[in-house]
Amino acid sequence: MKNLRLVVGITGASGVIYGTRLVEFLSGKKEHSVYLVMTHNAEKIMMLETGLDPSYVKSLAGHSFDSTDLTAPIASGSFKFDAVVIIPCSMKTLAAIAHGYASNLITRAADIALKERRKLILVPRETPLNSIHLENMLKLSNLGAIILPACPAFYYEPEKISDLIDFIVGRVLDVLGIEHNLYERWSGVSLP
Repeated sequence: MKNLRLVVGITGASGVIYGTRLVEFLSGKKEHSVYLVMTHNAEKIMMLETGLDPSYVKSLAGHSFDSTDLTAPIASGSFKFDAVVIIPCSMKTLAAIAHGYASNLITRAADIALKERRKLILVPRETPLNSIHLENMLKLSNLGAIILPACPAFYYEPEKISDLIDFIVGRVLDVLGIEHNLYERWSGVSLP
């Protein structure tokens, strides 16, 4: 597998632990480069939901940028990155991407991924979904984005919350083509 350059965006939706865990996992894979962008609301939610200081996650990423910094390298299509993962992806961010409103560094990187035909993975964390949310997801899926909702499986009998988090992060890694052992894969079952 080639070394990947990955933009990871963490927005202010509930579930920042998913983005945190992804960055933690990738920090142990030195062959991949992580370009982290957290919104200011994500930083607040991180402290509220996890008690973690955002500087912890930023220290794990190879590169970290303020979400308002539209002069960062990843704000240009000429900068070669392989994929953008927005985890979690707020409905505000999803709507902005669906309608080409690149007002911050996360939505700009997603816009570049779409226009340059690079991989874009969105992990929405919202329920229930209204028709606007669904239409925006369909629009982005039709444009090539991968919609990967934070919906963990239960077939492997998870025992801890971290098992559920690792399942979603593992599915993101599967889409990126990065090997891992974060969850037990389905191997089939013999029914009586």
